[in-house]
Formats: sequence, structure tokens, C-alpha cells
Amino acid sequence: MLLEDEDLVRGGIRMILEAGGTIEVVADRGDGDEAVALVRKHQPDIVLTDIRMPNVDGLEVTRRVRALPSPPSIIVLTTFDLDEYVFAALQAGAAGFLLKDTPPRELARGVEIVADGEAILAPTVTRRMLNRFATSAGPKQLDARAKLELLTTREREVALAVATGASNAAIARSLFMSEATVKVHVSRTISKLDLDNRTQIAILAHQAGAM
Repeated sequence: MLLEDEDLVRGGIRMILEAGGTIEVVADRGDGDEAVALVRKHQPDIVLTDIRMPNVDGLEVTRRVRALPSPPSIIVLTTFDLDEYVFAALQAGAAGFLLKDTPPRELARGVEIVADGEAILAPTVTRRMLNRFATSAGPKQLDARAKLELLTTREREVALAVATGASNAAIARSLFMSEATVKVHVSRTISKLDLDNRTQIAILAHQAGAM
């Protein structure tokens, strides 16, 4: 499902996503006001939403949609690589974000990555954003460190690797374990720390100053 307030941009993104034949846009709108109703009606796997829209913005879309039972994954779009709204959306449960000037092939690939259960954390701009806000976390740092202490040594190693933007396959190679084992550790970490997705694992690691 695609939410973007500029008609021309929305049409272009839809064409890009559907060009490869593996992604279907089941609904698109210029505002987030109908987001919950549209998710319930169309049951998309992914919601790709602009962060800045009239009436209901991408941050509120993220909050509302992630509050639903078995919600779809959310990717937020922005023109700005250090948009505070984007960081808030990630904390609210978004799986990642993409810039609007992302090349077409990478835009579609980003959707596929999130559909596979991973997060869009690899771009340098994402890490820069996480670092910027993590350094200003203040009192949150001790809480984040305490949460990481709840993990086993292996779970913590995987969590820190997730925070670098590495894929499950890359983590498996670097830590000498199977990709299936990495997925188990990621799932256990999300459950143990009461998080929504691997993006929030990365935020927590950065807030803890572990990176």
C-alpha cells in the first residue's frame, strides 16, 4: 500500500514498484487518513508511506497501523536524510526508511528486503541518523544498556551486527553460524526486549552506545 500526497510522485513510485512484476500496489492514497481502513480492507504486506502529508502524516500512520493485530511492515519515505519524524517513526515500529531520490531499482529492492523480514539499515545515511539521535539520548542510555544486558552473549553479538545494517546472511558469515540460527536470535531478541522489529534493535544498540 502506497501513501504519498503528491500525485505525480505517487504515480511514479507506483510504476517503479510494479515494473518488475513481483510487487503489487493494492491501494494508494494522498493522505494517511484512511490508512487503517485500507490496511483492514486490502491486508498489504508492506505500507510505504511519505513522512510529511496533510491531515495524517507518516508518523501517525505508523502508530495507528502498528497498533493493529498482525500489522504489515512499514517503510517511511522522506526528502530529508535527517528528518526527526523519520526517527520517531522508526521508534514507533517502522521497519526502515527510504529517501525519495533512491534509484528505482533500489526502491523496489528495499521493499523486497522488508518483505523478507529484514530492515532497511544499510545506507550510510541511516547509520548517521541513528548515531545523531543516540548521542542525544541522555538518560535513555542507561535503560538501553540494561536491556542489552538481558541478552545472552550470542544474542548480543547478533544484535550489534543487526545495528551495523548487516543482513542475516552477512551476520551468519561473520559469526560463523547458519542464517536460520541468526533469524532465531533476532526473533528471540525482539521478543525478550519487547520490540517490534530489527530496526528497533539497532536503535537500542545505538542508544546504549554499544556501536
